[in-house]
Amino acid sequence: MSDIAFALNEDQLQLQKWVHDFAEDVIRPAAHEWDEREETPWEIIQEAAKIGLYGFEFMAHAFQDSTGISMPMINEELFWGDAGIGMSIIGSTLGVAAIMGNGTPEQIMEWIPQCFGTPEKLALGAFCVSEPDAGSDVSSLRTTAKYDEAKDEWVLNGTKTWITNGGIADVHVVVASVDRDLGSRGQASFIVPPGTPGLSQGTKFKKMGIRASHTAEVILEDVRVPGSCLLGGKEKLDERLARAREGTSAKTQAAMSTFESSRPIVGSQAIGIARAAYEYALDYAKEREQFNRKIIENQAIAFTLADMKTEIDAARLLVWRAAWMGRNGIPFENGEGSMSKLKAGEVAVWVTERAIQVLGGYGYIRENPVERWHRDAKIYDIFEGTAEIQRLVIARSISGMRIP
Repeated sequence: MSDIAFALNEDQLQLQKWVHDFAEDVIRPAAHEWDEREETPWEIIQEAAKIGLYGFEFMAHAFQDSTGISMPMINEELFWGDAGIGMSIIGSTLGVAAIMGNGTPEQIMEWIPQCFGTPEKLALGAFCVSEPDAGSDVSSLRTTAKYDEAKDEWVLNGTKTWITNGGIADVHVVVASVDRDLGSRGQASFIVPPGTPGLSQGTKFKKMGIRASHTAEVILEDVRVPGSCLLGGKEKLDERLARAREGTSAKTQAAMSTFESSRPIVGSQAIGIARAAYEYALDYAKEREQFNRKIIENQAIAFTLADMKTEIDAARLLVWRAAWMGRNGIPFENGEGSMSKLKAGEVAVWVTERAIQVLGGYGYIRENPVERWHRDAKIYDIFEGTAEIQRLVIARSISGMRIP
């Protein structure tokens, strides 16, 4: 087990600077354009791939960091550059996390590289959980998976919604119900390989924020995938279903095991947005003059900035703790993963709002990025588990009770 430390080591500092430089030199100058276009920034993903920032080897190296801090740190820097573009670069990793969390070693080696492709031929991954009638209530998923024993194939039917890279991804990881009577315990994750007939993109959503990231419905109509595409394998699934039918509690669930590992990383994205807004507001307050003095000389402004910095650092410490625990196999007995995502998301919304207030009217116009950062921040109160769901997870963890 790696000891937790509050100071980055030399390798981490070099990695942080490398990602930060890319965010500053490539992402930030293009952020406004791609926010307006609301399109996937393929050119920037390509640039990231060319330097090795987007790809299987880089992500594998980052995930292997025994401290668990490298992935949150990378995400913070990318999202400091821009959340929409950052999500386009990092969005495939949610599908990767699902494969890592549920797949066999053979499935991991086969499918994770295909979520990234190569610099010459980019690929994307997608993780498909949410549905029109099943967002926070994952146990209500209606997408079904039926096993065709004669052909050793699974047949998937249903509609997924709010899916990052949905429909344009090369590899879709789909959570479906194998036995609806068992709720979330009767679900499993399936790989849908590139070009599989029956999978199509539905509505592409026009969003308030992270607009450079593609979000759409995924339609599954008699999608047939080989038996080998069931993550974890059928024998493991059959054993899990048997335990569930006997009333034995399951240790993991197809969707939740992915969310548990990804929440600190999602929290770090929110911190990147908050830090960008804080730094911009701080620089502005040190330069802007009113009544013959810098506005930071007013306690109201200075104290606001002090609170912004304090909240950001507190959120980061929660994220780093949860990331360290997750990497070293320490159970989240008190909902530490949810704590990190909850705090970071609410801090991002609050800090970006305060940044607009510091800038006044200048913060409300689209020529200044704080307006975009505030729009981008709001999603962190909602996706990958709303703030209310995070509080429910924490409350259940600390009480040991099934709070409805």
